[in-house]
Order: sequence, then C-alpha cells, then structure tokens
Amino acid sequence: MGEAPYENDCPGEHWFAQAGRGYTVGVASTSDLLASLQACRTIDLAQAYYVGAPHHPSHPAYLYSLNKKHGDYVNPGGASSAADAIALGTHVGTHIDALCHFSCNGRLHGGIEAAGVQSYGGGVERHTIDRVAPLLRRGVLLDVAKAEGVDVLPRDFVIHPQHLEKCAVKVHEGDVALIRTGWAKYWDDAAKFISEVHSPGPGLDGARWLGERRVFAAGSDTAPFEFMPSPEMSVHVHLLVESGIHIIECLNLEELSASGATEFLFIALPLKIRGGTGSPIRPVALVAEP
Repeated sequence: MGEAPYENDCPGEHWFAQAGRGYTVGVASTSDLLASLQACRTIDLAQAYYVGAPHHPSHPAYLYSLNKKHGDYVNPGGASSAADAIALGTHVGTHIDALCHFSCNGRLHGGIEAAGVQSYGGGVERHTIDRVAPLLRRGVLLDVAKAEGVDVLPRDFVIHPQHLEKCAVKVHEGDVALIRTGWAKYWDDAAKFISEVHSPGPGLDGARWLGERRVFAAGSDTAPFEFMPSPEMSVHVHLLVESGIHIIECLNLEELSASGATEFLFIALPLKIRGGTGSPIRPVALVAEP
C-alpha cells in the first residue's frame, strides 16, 4: 500500500461536514459548486510583501529585485519583458508553521527525535510543510479586540480563555481558529508591528483552550502568535509539539472583522517545500452573503 499523500485527511470533508450545523450543502455538479462559491464574498486574509516589511528577527527578511527591465532586451517584433526575483524566510509574511518548526527536549510532535531526521541541505524529514494538505476548512474568527471594545489590543495584553469565550463563537474540532488583536493595522510600520518582539497574544492557558477544542490550526494577526515576550515559547510548544496544531501568523483580519462574519470557509495552500518547516500562504475567507 502506498503512503498517503498528506499527513492530515481529506481537507474538504471538514467544511462539508458542517451541513448539520446550519449550512446547506447539496452540490450535485460543478455548476452547483461554482454557483455556491459565486454567492460568497471573498475576503483576502494576507498581508502584502514589500522590501522593509515586518519580520521576526529570528527569520530572514523579504528581499526583492527587478532583475530584468523592459527594454533590456527587445525581440525583433518589438516586444520585451520584465522579471524579478525574491528571497525570504519561510516564516516571513503571512505563513503557516509545519509541526516540525518546534521541538521540545529534542523531540518533535509524536516523540520523534529531531536530531536524527534533519540536515541543513535536506531540511526535516518528518511533519514537514509539504505533507500539509491544502486547507479547505471551517474557519472561525475570535475577535478579541472587538470583544474588548478596542481597535487594537495593547502590547501587554495576554489572551486568556475568558477572552476567547467572550467572543461567543462556537469552535469545533478541525476548525481553523483565527484570533484578531488588531495589530494588522501596524503592518506598514515594521518597527511598531514587531515592537521588539513584544505583542499581545494567547498565554499558555489560551493555547490549552484551543487544544481542548482540537482545532486544526490557530492563527493571529501578529508575528509571534503567542504573547511575547515568552522565553520558553510555551504556546508554540503546546500547539505544535504537544497537540499537533498548526500555527498561522501575520494574517490581515481587518476586513473580515469589519464584515461581521465569525464563521466562514477558510482556504489556504502551503507551498510544497520538501523538508520545510513552514510556508508562505495566501489565505482567503469565503463568507456566505445574506
């Protein structure tokens, strides 16, 4: 028997399984599927890449160059083309963490000894980003900033279970749970966004709240996801290593918040980076229009 293509199961099942939870699911043909999708509003959840964009100091910055300009070469018919090159860390910009991104006491998720399954040239051999299926799952927005009555949470705000409960959103197993702090508003001010890696986010008890609900992934609009400073990175350890829950960072949740939607179809596709510990993504939320 061949190896399964992805570590997780069929990504679409988790969305269509919501039929008994208030959704109408009855796709009989491609035309029906297209009609259903066209009835939805698409909200972009990604931040823009640009030279000087915020990045966690542990990861390489985004670099860009236009390496071929129009007119550098003109073909006999008068046409020319432009081309560019980029370089970036896999944990820069809007991205998702593979489970192999973190270990604790030398072991990855599932107790795998990290030392024996990694190399500089080949990356990591287990729980890598190329093993993560395209995400088509129920998404929920836990708009903590809105629940607290502020546009942006202060940088010393630790998100505890009571703050997540206050959002009054039902979280199901297999969901992608997105936490809004409001810090996406600072994306064009790199120093303020990173704030010397001091920003709001879930504490360990908030991470355990997510883990108890067995979400597939948890994301936020900050660079480190968890409350920082956190020398032990206990939230990353709990989610990635202990619970097998992916982390998504640097989301733009402002338009989604303004829409008033708290549940939606979350779509994102990680790049198939063999051995990778993470990947840039372009996530969107499909929101059913009334």
